[in-house]
Amino acid sequence: MRVFRPAPAAEPAPAMLYLHGGGLVMGSAALGDRFCRLVAGELGFLTASVEYRLAPEHPYPVPLQDCYAGLRWLAGQPGVDPARIAIAGESAGGGLAAALTLMARDRGEIVPALQVLSYPMLDDRTTARTDFDARRLRMWSPASNRFGWRSYLRHAGSEIPALAAPARAEDLSELPPAWIGVGTRDLFHDENADYAQRLRAAGVPCELHVVPGGYHSFDSLESRTPIARDFLSRRLAFLSGLVADQERDRPA
Repeated sequence: MRVFRPAPAAEPAPAMLYLHGGGLVMGSAALGDRFCRLVAGELGFLTASVEYRLAPEHPYPVPLQDCYAGLRWLAGQPGVDPARIAIAGESAGGGLAAALTLMARDRGEIVPALQVLSYPMLDDRTTARTDFDARRLRMWSPASNRFGWRSYLRHAGSEIPALAAPARAEDLSELPPAWIGVGTRDLFHDENADYAQRLRAAGVPCELHVVPGGYHSFDSLESRTPIARDFLSRRLAFLSGLVADQERDRPA
């Protein structure tokens, strides 16, 4: 875990668990440093990024179990309000974040307050699609997607469980409010838009932000552009709802 503590810290403080991207096969917790530091500094959250193990050496369910261990650790930290924990992730980390909210709901030990999913990797069935125009995609291709999912699911069996691929979940009710951001030139656009629609149909508040022309991880690669700054500000604004909740609950 890489942990960023606000200074000075209000107690009990909201918290955010961050899960990094990398197609389930690469990346590290350090990829979340900039975002975690920003959330800690600007919003006053205690933030933690999980160094989950990677496929193919560690396929499902190992990475998800690591993330759940991180959630339990964060919820037990002194000064953290366990009722105000957001789970955030990008790409593969966004898919793990969605799966983690499902796992938390089913286990009933911890109830996350928000889920913030940036172009999440949700649906292994996207690997079977052949209608993509590869010229419109950047940074994450159908071939890379097939490798990532194949590596992650190699021990999952023929019946892929919802905790492995959240888009397969039949019941999306009683999940925390969600923010989903994705670009129109992202391989995950369709599965993200569909997941947002299904969350809403299940009674879960969901804000879907679609970026015209946005490609996979555009906000990281072009972080200084107005469109990337707007993407970041929307995520921060959604997370700031936990700060507003804290202010409302504080005695006069």
